[in-house]
Amino acid sequence: MILGKNSEKRRKAKGNVIYPDDMVREYGADPLRIYEMFMGPIDAAKPWDPNGIDGSKKFLDRVWRLYTETDKIQDAKNKNLERLYHYTVKKVTNDYETMGFNTAISQMMIFINSVYKESIFPREYAEGFLKLINPVAPHITEELWNISLGHNGTISYEKWPEYDEEKTKQEEITLPIQFNGKLKATVQIALDEDEASVKEKVHSLVDSKLEGKNIVKEIYVKNKIYNIVIK
Repeated sequence: MILGKNSEKRRKAKGNVIYPDDMVREYGADPLRIYEMFMGPIDAAKPWDPNGIDGSKKFLDRVWRLYTETDKIQDAKNKNLERLYHYTVKKVTNDYETMGFNTAISQMMIFINSVYKESIFPREYAEGFLKLINPVAPHITEELWNISLGHNGTISYEKWPEYDEEKTKQEEITLPIQFNGKLKATVQIALDEDEASVKEKVHSLVDSKLEGKNIVKEIYVKNKIYNIVIK
């Protein structure tokens, strides 16, 4: 619908119109784009929250500072970030393909939070991250690609980052332990650990709670949950 000048003035006077140009002037185009993508599923109706776009700007500011004000980016490896990086590439790639921009951005925020806790941000990962966020924040990524990482060409023509499926797997997981479907404890196990070993760990932890109970059966859903049926 195209509004006439009078109608537009009336709506603006009532304060119920958000003008993108105003948001761009105040926050920048990239924070506005990030916020719109992060509000929720692309096909869902979402309320506008002024605090939300401020959060998006703060996230991009953290990315900028990471690349321009720290010495974390190095030509070195960091095993602490390996699984998270490959998992992030996998999730963001899949989320973009299914239009899940909000969950893709959420994962990238998680990644940046983890990078800040480390002393080394491998250059390979730094370049890959900029490629991941480029579709939703093209301006800042172009600048960082050139200014911080020293490239001459545009990031838009760069090859999309790839991930190693084996490196996306979590080596250790927290397994919930239930009694009759109710959570009673958790135990750390290795991913895909042998069931007999998992059972031994579970019982070493909860046997004291099972005293005087009759175990009907035990159900282990691999890497998901361990349920003990008692009466």
